[in-house]
Amino acid sequence: MTEPTEADRDAATARDAEAVSKFVESFAAQLVEAGMQRMPARVFAALLSSDSGAMTSVELGEQLRISPAAVSGAVRYLAQQHMVSREREPGSRRERYRVHSNQWYEAITNREAVVKRWEYALREGVDSLGGDTPAGRRLAETLAFFEFIETEIARMMDRWRVHREQHFGKD
Repeated sequence: MTEPTEADRDAATARDAEAVSKFVESFAAQLVEAGMQRMPARVFAALLSSDSGAMTSVELGEQLRISPAAVSGAVRYLAQQHMVSREREPGSRRERYRVHSNQWYEAITNREAVVKRWEYALREGVDSLGGDTPAGRRLAETLAFFEFIETEIARMMDRWRVHREQHFGKD
């Protein structure tokens, strides 16, 4: 993404701050309902709704009325989940936190390592419990589910790349 122009900043200033805040809190509530922690959800929604897709800690704190420590904790969580990245402002020590247009793609595809660990643990469980026991069959079915989902997600992500390029062009 490119840095916002003066016209972009003017347009953002002209926005109804209350409407933006309402969206941020509403979308964050949906993310919380889906299992995300409240503060990271609010920070993510604020970044997502900013024209540049990037904000400093100070900007996030002011918009969301939260402390620098709350911003820091939220950003750390979001970075670990591959939902935001940190970047330095040129000529400054300040960091900007950025959400990218493909953040959902990255977040989902980076879950592959977690699913692989689950699959490994489930295989061990089936071996330990025995595939012919009720618990072993339940673990085997769970393993089969994750293997199925993993294959389908890989196919879906391939289709998404084509769809995204057709509708939004290359980055």
